[in-house]
Amino acid sequence: MSGVCHGTLGELYQGPLRAGSEPDIAVVSFPVDRHSWVHFTPGTNEPNRLPLGEKTATAARLFLEHFGVTLPPGRWDAHSDLRVGVGMASSTADIVATLRCLFRLFALPYDNDVVLGILTAIERADSVFLDEFALYLSGRHRVVRRLGTEIGFHTAYITEPGTVDTAAVTDLLLEHYRRHGEEYERCLTDLLKGFASGDPAAVARAATASAALSQNVLPKATFDSMLAHRERFGADGVFVAHTGCLIGYLFPTRLDADAKSDLSAYFHTLGHQCSFAQGGYG
Repeated sequence: MSGVCHGTLGELYQGPLRAGSEPDIAVVSFPVDRHSWVHFTPGTNEPNRLPLGEKTATAARLFLEHFGVTLPPGRWDAHSDLRVGVGMASSTADIVATLRCLFRLFALPYDNDVVLGILTAIERADSVFLDEFALYLSGRHRVVRRLGTEIGFHTAYITEPGTVDTAAVTDLLLEHYRRHGEEYERCLTDLLKGFASGDPAAVARAATASAALSQNVLPKATFDSMLAHRERFGADGVFVAHTGCLIGYLFPTRLDADAKSDLSAYFHTLGHQCSFAQGGYG
């Protein structure tokens, strides 16, 4: 049995849901065609210990307790395309892939409410358990609005050095949101209008505005250069992992070999290897 879950390339928006003195952290995650896989092979004599760490082990335990079932003897295996600690939602994707594997193993109908309940008990999460964009309160684990599957981008991105502990910067973020609530509110309004009208360029502009606001609290070293060169490369916008290390360009169409070569050369001058991936849907 297997379970699979996609990751993210950071977010198209991260900020308060609305301006106010007690903001929640709201995100519109940017799904990417990169995945976490979890496999379980029943009937072997090997130890059935999950290879993905404490959080996935906790998720499996909570699942078994919820349904009152016992894991049979067997072997876990896992694989992931998602880098840890850079903003690709690797931890949440591992948990969701594990739960999907367990639903299939026990022939139980997949239940998002169960998944949300287990995530709530473990960590602040992204909305990777959905196969569409969503405005999501990551701390409360509440889907505020589903945003569909009409919008998609091609991306060129890099990973700056280091990792970010999301939990450790939460208070810093909330204070930043309190100071810039009205700017974030305008940004989110523009983003939601872009999704509602199916306008990728409008979504990309709002994502760029969200990334620019993030520079005031968790800055990316290459942001100013990338913003200055956006039009040169024909990108619609810039996106970031707001509490991670990713930054990249949003393109409306697939990049040809010449465009990829030019982008790779540019990022190389900044000291980074460029990657390409399809984000969103559309």
